[in-house]
Amino acid sequence: MSATATPLPADAAEAPALPAKSSSFYTAMRLLPKDRREAMYAVYAFCRAVDDVADDGGAAEVRAAELDRWRADIDDLYAGRPAARVRDLVVPIARYALRREDFQAVIDGMAMDAFEDIVAPDEDTLDLYCDRVASAVGRLSVRIFGLPEDLGIRLAHHEGRALQLTNILRDIDEDAERGRLYLPRERLAAIGLTTPTPQAAMAHPRIGEVCAAVAAQAEAHYRETWAIIAKSPRAATKAPRLMAAAYRLYLDELLKRGWSPPRARVKPGKLALLSVALRHGIV
Repeated sequence: MSATATPLPADAAEAPALPAKSSSFYTAMRLLPKDRREAMYAVYAFCRAVDDVADDGGAAEVRAAELDRWRADIDDLYAGRPAARVRDLVVPIARYALRREDFQAVIDGMAMDAFEDIVAPDEDTLDLYCDRVASAVGRLSVRIFGLPEDLGIRLAHHEGRALQLTNILRDIDEDAERGRLYLPRERLAAIGLTTPTPQAAMAHPRIGEVCAAVAAQAEAHYRETWAIIAKSPRAATKAPRLMAAAYRLYLDELLKRGWSPPRARVKPGKLALLSVALRHGIV
């Protein structure tokens, strides 16, 4: 902060930004009616704030204290004593029956990143991580979208994992630079990396086999996602359809690019996104 800047009030300083207007999330949320869109933005703000603690929250003990504070804020929110920074969640929780355990799961997922870098988790731990940081957000989201409970929970399970595995594959090099490696330990052991480091994994000549296996898992989750969407009320699936279609573009670009270094970062163009949106009848 410059010497001439006016300090923000404490509550304002804690308020995270809305999603970038260029993001597929922002575009998907614009498809929602105003009350549902504002509810999703409140959930996004919560997730963004907790994610910032995990990624950029300072020393481990500082991150731990701040995540505990978020847990306490969620508990107080459900007890009718909302802190200022979670007040925007009061109406969405009441209107859409959002569940406390899903907010707490998101915090637990961020905690998995906060205290030590994740390096080659076993497959069960990776799946738990995906559930907490992605599918738990999905469980909050599908209630806001208005999906029936059973279909919504199943959609959150599969689409959350599809999107998170796509993120992992897209960001493998950036994560390695930060000392993180989200590829599963069992797959790395199969190519001879029994004590993998992020750098060794990224340089390994057979890393493409591991990435291809994770991509196949993501593809299976995308197939389940679309099968559930096909059974769901069309009006309630505009946002999840666009998110699934947009993230599948990333996976397709990654598969087309391949896994050999140097791995250029992929980003589908706006025309490609518009094309899938039209193809799926989203716009």
